[in-house]
Amino acid sequence: MTHRFARIRRFRFNLPQRIAAGLLVVFLAQGLWLTGHQTLTDRDYHYADCGRRSWEQPANFAAGLPPCGSTPDGILAYRLAGLPLTQNLLAERVLDSFRKPEDQVVQTQGWLSTWELRHQLTHTLLLLRLPFLGAGCVLGAGLWWVTRRLYGNLGGYTALGLYCFSPAVLRACVAPSPEVLAALGVYGGVYTCIGVAHAMQGPGRKGWLRIVLLTAAFGLAAASHIAALGLVVLLGLAAMLWVAEGRRAHVLLVVLMAVAGALAVVFACYGFSPNAFSYFFRSTAGLVALSLDPARRFFSTLANAGITVAAAAALVLYLGVRRSRYFGNSVPLICASILVALIMTGAPGAPLLWALPFLLTLIGGVFADAYEGPKGRLAMGAAGAIVLLQAVFCVLSLPGLL
Repeated sequence: MTHRFARIRRFRFNLPQRIAAGLLVVFLAQGLWLTGHQTLTDRDYHYADCGRRSWEQPANFAAGLPPCGSTPDGILAYRLAGLPLTQNLLAERVLDSFRKPEDQVVQTQGWLSTWELRHQLTHTLLLLRLPFLGAGCVLGAGLWWVTRRLYGNLGGYTALGLYCFSPAVLRACVAPSPEVLAALGVYGGVYTCIGVAHAMQGPGRKGWLRIVLLTAAFGLAAASHIAALGLVVLLGLAAMLWVAEGRRAHVLLVVLMAVAGALAVVFACYGFSPNAFSYFFRSTAGLVALSLDPARRFFSTLANAGITVAAAAALVLYLGVRRSRYFGNSVPLICASILVALIMTGAPGAPLLWALPFLLTLIGGVFADAYEGPKGRLAMGAAGAIVLLQAVFCVLSLPGLL
């Protein structure tokens, strides 16, 4: 067998992967159920029209702003929201060339708003949400990959189980918004930084690939929300300095290279227009402040009861059990503590959602340590009950079930 196919054979879809895939299928099913009980809103039409204009009228970028005007929270969410609709419309126009004039779906040429096309384009509401549901599934897969690699199968199942039954994540995935994209960029960026720092300790054969992944994660965060770029850079840089002993002189250079690549990604999202790209630096969307009100509302909501109990138990175990206080658990605790205390003041944003993957990583890690302790079976039973509690409250919160 050639070396190229030998690499492919290294991937195994065994029982752990099947369980994780099954949980993600349940997560996707919940998202589709929520989508089926929604109706199109003014916000949906705004995202759809802005995103479609960015693809169908790229010349408008030369005016100095995105095609739909001000997008202070980032352009990527608008582009992703409009892409399936643009592809759908393009497919209908191509098929219309083979239809009789009276049977054509799109009767009028030129620009038509999504509102005007609401009867011609089918499944508009679902198409708007598919990119964000996909991003939510990718974030869940990334969470499971990180926690399983750090803490083993049981730690990965615990974190992923709570994630797949999180109402906050589900709500973010069934509405066009940059939050789940920014969460994916921040979480992926921090742990890719750690991976790059570890690679710097070795021969470096795969170091360039991790730097490319780091650039992509930074670019995703920057194009989703301008504040996310600054946060992921600071958190990732601190983690790299912690890990890269003896190579700290190279850390800043690697991070600067990734930031430059991220800005290139943002430049591409703005249609390579210097005038439109300049708005990224003139926006006040990066302003943040400190407040615990979002965290108080999150942890006092009944639908988040399982996550609340798990977070409290994980914090008690982290502080009380010495073996739980190590790098793998300390990094997500620090990141979650910082993000959960932030609020956006310059543009809409939800840093609490960005903090959630780190919080679930901490829960998975601390619980995995408890599973290996003298009362491991008791810890497994308690964790299973907590995940089941969260699943019940999440499912009961879905519309149309009661």
